[in-house]
Amino acid sequence: MKNIYLSIAWLLFGFLAFAQNPEISLKSNENGHVLLVENEPFIINGMNWDYFPIGTNFNYSLWKQSDDVIKAALDAEMGLLQNMGVNTIRQYTGVPSKWITYIYDNYGIYTMLNHSFGRYGLNVNGSWVANTEYSDEATRNLLLLEATDMVRSYKDTRGILMFLLGNENNYGLFWDGAETEDIPLEDRKSTQRARSLYKIFNEAVVQMKAIDSNHPMAICNGDLLFIDIIAEECKDIDILGTNMYRGKTFTDAFQTVKEKLNKPLMFTEFGADAFNAIENQEDQKSQAYYMLNNWKDIYKNVAGMGMSGNSIGGFTFQFSDGWWKFGQTKNLDVHDNNASWSNGGYDLDLVPGENNMNEEWFGICAKGPTNPRGLYTLYPRAAYYTLKEVHKLNPYGSNIDLNFVDNYFKNINLMDAVLRARGDKAAMSGGGNSEKIRISNLSAKFTTFSTGGSLITTPEVADPNSDAVPDEQGFDHMQSYFIGVEGNPAANMRAEVNVNILGNVAENPINEIFYENRGRQITVDSG
Repeated sequence: MKNIYLSIAWLLFGFLAFAQNPEISLKSNENGHVLLVENEPFIINGMNWDYFPIGTNFNYSLWKQSDDVIKAALDAEMGLLQNMGVNTIRQYTGVPSKWITYIYDNYGIYTMLNHSFGRYGLNVNGSWVANTEYSDEATRNLLLLEATDMVRSYKDTRGILMFLLGNENNYGLFWDGAETEDIPLEDRKSTQRARSLYKIFNEAVVQMKAIDSNHPMAICNGDLLFIDIIAEECKDIDILGTNMYRGKTFTDAFQTVKEKLNKPLMFTEFGADAFNAIENQEDQKSQAYYMLNNWKDIYKNVAGMGMSGNSIGGFTFQFSDGWWKFGQTKNLDVHDNNASWSNGGYDLDLVPGENNMNEEWFGICAKGPTNPRGLYTLYPRAAYYTLKEVHKLNPYGSNIDLNFVDNYFKNINLMDAVLRARGDKAAMSGGGNSEKIRISNLSAKFTTFSTGGSLITTPEVADPNSDAVPDEQGFDHMQSYFIGVEGNPAANMRAEVNVNILGNVAENPINEIFYENRGRQITVDSG
C-alpha cells in the first residue's frame, strides 16, 4: 500500500504542477498578432542571458557548479533583471528544469528555451561535422530526435514560455566560399542548403507540436535572409525570430515579414556595443541611444497601434559583457576592445573602411572580477537604466496609441541614465584607478629529477675534465618563480612585464638547454 500511496502522491503533485503552468497562446486578427499569457496580451521584454566569469569561455557551464553557487548566481542576476522589468530570458538547452522553475517562481521571469539545431556543428554517427549539412539523412534524424527530446523533457516545466530552434543558422550555409553573381539564385549551393534547412525546421516544429500544444514554437533566423524560402517551407512555425542589427531602427523588417510571411515577429537578438571605436573608449550613452530607439520600434509595431501589428517583443543582446568573444580561447582575462566587424547602421562611431562593432562590449552591465566561489558582480550601464524606463510601459494598456508611445520614449532622459551609471562604474573600478595596473601572473615551478641506471654512460662521480651534462648520477632540483604586472593606462594601450625569479638552479641537469640555464654557476679557468 505504501507504494500505491506514493504513486498517487506523485501523480497529484504532477497534476498540480501542470495546473499551475500558465496558459500560453497566440491570437491573430485584422489588428495583428498577439502573444497571450493567461488570456492577457504579453509583450516580451526579453534579455539574452548567460553566465561566464572573466577568464572562462564557452566551455564553462554554470549548471555544472554546486547548487549553492548556482543559486547565488541566479539570485544576484535575476534580481537585477526583475528590477529592470525583464519578463523573459533566452537560454540554451542544458539548463536543468528545476532552475527554470526557480527563476520563474522567485522572480516571475519566463525562459525561452533554445536548441541550436546544428548551428555550431554536430556529432553524427560518432564523427564531428563542423558544417552541418541539413540534407543529410543521418543529420536530419539526429536533429529531429534532439528537438523532440527537448520538448518531451521540458514541456511540463513551469516557467517555459516557448521553444526556439536555431541561432541564425542561415549564416552558416556559405562554407564553400563566395558564390559568383552569374549563378542563378535558385541554383546556388547556399540556396539549396537553405531550402533543406527550412524544411527540417518545419518538420521539427510539426513533431514538437505533436508532443506539446501548450507552448509556441519559433525559429531563429539571421536577419530576413531567405525570407521567401521561409514563407514556402515554414508554414507551421508559430513565430519568426530574428537576430537583427540594423542600427537605430529595424527599417522595413516589420512590413516585409507581414507581407511575405504574415507571422508574429520576435527579435531574438538586437542591440549595440558600449565601446566607441573612434574615441577608443567606453561610450554608454551611444549604447543606450540605440537600445532606446530599437525598443520604440518594437512597441510601435505591436498589434492595435495601426502599423504592422506583428511585433510581439524581443530579447536585448546582451545582459553582461562576454570577455571571451573576440579571441574565443585566448586573452580570456582581457577585455579586448578590438572592433571585429563593421556595421553602417551604427553611425555614431563609424569610419568608412574601418570596423566599429566591439564584440566583447555588448553587455548592458559591466562584469566585475571573479571571487573565490566563481561568482562576480555586475555593474549596470546607462542602457540598463534606460531599459528599466522602457519596460515600465505596457504597449497593450488602455489608451495607448502611437502618439503616447512617441511621447513616452521622448521623455526618457539618456543623460540621466548616464549619470546614474557613473556611480556603478566608479564602484567597479575602485574609484577609477585600480584597473590601470594589476598583477597578471603569479606562479611557481618546482622540478625534481634523477639520473641513474645500469645502461647509461653518465658516471657515478663527476669527471672534472668533462663538460658533458649531466656529469654525474644522482638527484637535483630547480625552483623558478614568475611574477607578471600589466599596465593599462589607456583603452588603446596595454603593456605587460613578466619577471622570473630564480631559486635553486640545477647544476647537474638532464638537459643542458633549459630556461633557467642563465642562472647556473660558471667557472672560468684563467690559468
